[in-house]
Amino acid sequence: MHRKKLNITPAWVFRTDDGELFEPILFRLLESIRDTGKLTAAAQGAGISYRHAWNLLHRGTDFFGMPLVVMQKGQGTRLSELGDKLLWADQRVKARLGPQIDSMASELNDQIQQLLAGSHPVLQLYASHGYAVALLPEFSDQVETNLQYRNPEEALSALANGECDLASFHFPTCPERARDILAHYRQHLSNDNLRLIRFVTRREGLMMRKADQDRIRSLQDLAASQLRFIGRDRHSGSRVLFNLLLQQQGLGEDSINRSPQHEFTHTAVAAFVAAGMADVGFGVEAAAQQFDLEFLELAREHYLLLYREDRVNRTSLGHLIDLMRSEPFIARLQELPGYDPDKPGDVTSFEALIAEDA
Repeated sequence: MHRKKLNITPAWVFRTDDGELFEPILFRLLESIRDTGKLTAAAQGAGISYRHAWNLLHRGTDFFGMPLVVMQKGQGTRLSELGDKLLWADQRVKARLGPQIDSMASELNDQIQQLLAGSHPVLQLYASHGYAVALLPEFSDQVETNLQYRNPEEALSALANGECDLASFHFPTCPERARDILAHYRQHLSNDNLRLIRFVTRREGLMMRKADQDRIRSLQDLAASQLRFIGRDRHSGSRVLFNLLLQQQGLGEDSINRSPQHEFTHTAVAAFVAAGMADVGFGVEAAAQQFDLEFLELAREHYLLLYREDRVNRTSLGHLIDLMRSEPFIARLQELPGYDPDKPGDVTSFEALIAEDA
């Protein structure tokens, strides 16, 4: 029997093996069905007619030979197992590729700006994936930034080589763990011209589905449970932090039932857990809340922006600091679960922050 195959293109478009295109609206419809339990309400939520919604579902059923939804008289409409898997596939693709596509869009926008006569300077920012730093492009009318997601070593190396104007860096508010992180990145932080701009604090910890919340109260519990764990890539700052937290508890990396696969963003880790492909992940609280996961805080971090005093454009930097201190921007920060403004825009040093946290 010939099995039909569904391919996922880089543009988040699902295409069948015979070239038939699955409309992106189908996935908004499935999500709305999951949330409302009624096809009429779901169609309205997806912005399409009831007839269009019905036709989309029938096309999916005809293609797969299995229904995408289950409709029962008096009980509304719910996703079938296949419909649920398709929806999670769409959400995982977006979670995994979203930051890379955002980076590409920012880079292309920067190149276009350079071609425009009289274009204003663009701050090149290399940053670890995070929900707060992702807000900066929203305020491009005040400060134009080219945000590129990079791991800490890449970002710090780029800053040292003059490839970017700013690099993000995050380390725990716990002084002992902070010193461990600074020691890990010592070779990238030795430049006397480095200056730190305070931004936010954020909470990192374990993410799990509600069914497992009573089983896991610590890393010791996680190790004992041997639940499937999905983590970040080995070069990410969150992976470095997680390994330090394991060491603090006397646990080795091999004590965790770690998936051989890893993810490059907090969002992708949360989506992986929410889809049931792993039981526990490690990341920021905002990602856990986005996918309705339970969150167990294990660390708080300062998320900072670093610049070289001998290379930065003072005017552009001043505009950025003004933005970070502005009421509208701080209000947006306060909407993020697990994030708190951390005297945004203040210039400080590692020593001052560690002394403040002690």
